[in-house]
Amino acid sequence: MNGAESLLRSLVDGGVELCITNPGTSEMHFVAALDRVPGMRAVLGLQENVVTGAADGYGRMRDQPASTLLHLGPGLANGLANLHNARRARTPIVNVIGDHATTHRHLDAPLTSDVEAVAAPFSHWVRTSMSSRAVGRDAAEAIAASRSHPGRIASLILPADTSWNEPGVPAKAIAVPEAPMPPAETIERIAARMAEGASPVMLLSGRALREGALELASAIAEATGARLLTNTFFSRLERGGDRVAIDRLPYFTEQAVDKIADATDLVLVHTAAPVGFFAYPDKPSIIADPKTCISTLAEPEEDAEGALRALADALGIRGVKPGGHGSRAELPGRPTGGLDPMTLAAAVASTLPEQAIVVDESTTGGLFLLGATASAPPHDWLSLTGGAIGMGMPVATGAALACPDRRVLNVESDGSAMYTIQSLWTQAREALDVTTVILSNGSYAILNMELARTGAAPSKEAERLFDLGHPDLDFVAMAKGMGVPGVRVEDAESLTRALEASYSVPGPQLIEAVL
Repeated sequence: MNGAESLLRSLVDGGVELCITNPGTSEMHFVAALDRVPGMRAVLGLQENVVTGAADGYGRMRDQPASTLLHLGPGLANGLANLHNARRARTPIVNVIGDHATTHRHLDAPLTSDVEAVAAPFSHWVRTSMSSRAVGRDAAEAIAASRSHPGRIASLILPADTSWNEPGVPAKAIAVPEAPMPPAETIERIAARMAEGASPVMLLSGRALREGALELASAIAEATGARLLTNTFFSRLERGGDRVAIDRLPYFTEQAVDKIADATDLVLVHTAAPVGFFAYPDKPSIIADPKTCISTLAEPEEDAEGALRALADALGIRGVKPGGHGSRAELPGRPTGGLDPMTLAAAVASTLPEQAIVVDESTTGGLFLLGATASAPPHDWLSLTGGAIGMGMPVATGAALACPDRRVLNVESDGSAMYTIQSLWTQAREALDVTTVILSNGSYAILNMELARTGAAPSKEAERLFDLGHPDLDFVAMAKGMGVPGVRVEDAESLTRALEASYSVPGPQLIEAVL
């Protein structure tokens, strides 16, 4: 048994069942070992940012890691943007990164780079296996690192000779401890303040946005008069049906400041105190008022649901029951007329199937989506956590790989789609049930808004750089070229019909919605 085979056997034994890859020469022994090791599904992505983004979507939905297989430093570098998003989402991922053989590295061949240095800012754990005997043990430790609560990125660098050399020694899975509880005194202090506070706000993210944790947060809010908010962007929110409805902190700094301006207390669960996405002239960077008391109920490494349950107990709340939490807006009816952000949102909300997974990278065109779908059937919502665009299509691909029994809806802006359009090919090859709606407005619309907000003077050059026309993008033609059926729609009725039709047939579908 060589090192590559011991690596694969260690991954499978550790519960890693999926390898998403764009391999190269230094990974050939890993690829060859796939035939000899049962239990690992291999999926090809045509660009590494598709590979890492798909691993992110898979991990968000399965709460367990997929493996990526990447080709040296440049291959890793191609995937870093979506590793950045995955790190912000706290997604478990095991990266396996091939490198030059230890005997070849000093020759400075064209693909040589410092892979550890490239991986470090985007990983929680980095190691280079230095012998075939060490590979299995290192793999087991990488898996354990990735599974550390709430999820981490582990990057294992594999020189080619440690793959082909013998002996390889597979390693058994390493047990990962349960997430710890926050200190009892923290819970007691926050309970006392929330019981007395005039206007407390709870800001939730991470595992606090799962159904059980939200039930507890809602009961706490009802008992204390607190408002519940989630971050602007979050990894996964379980919502719809009878689940708890939760408002979102606005993206624009001044709106976010107004949203929590009257908060006497800001209680954080699996998140940090909010700050502006960018610095702007004459606008604050810190969202909360200086007079607001900020407390952390549970750090991301701690048990969010357990902490909320302990807080409910400290407040004397008993018998938390699921469902029926307050009033929610009526589900929009089927829209008519032209396509704009409001009719788009109504079309999505009125047709969304039960247990769908919505991957949202809609930017300006999807302004009303979250509010309109609050009363839709139960579904999960995945959003852009790290701000690096190009996550939507790969994350949708990974979510479909994780949950083959559920329809994935990816609402995608046209500019972001062009970063990782190759995802469609993988969706077609793997026959994944993904409906992609491209919001086609022919521009980087968010940049036009940001230009005005930064105070920079409008210019003809800015107009040209933010315009996606000349030539116009044809997403239906691009989808067809990658094996995905597509249709172009220009009114609300056509979009509604196209959505319903896409949900009724297996496999990927694309809808280009002209706004």
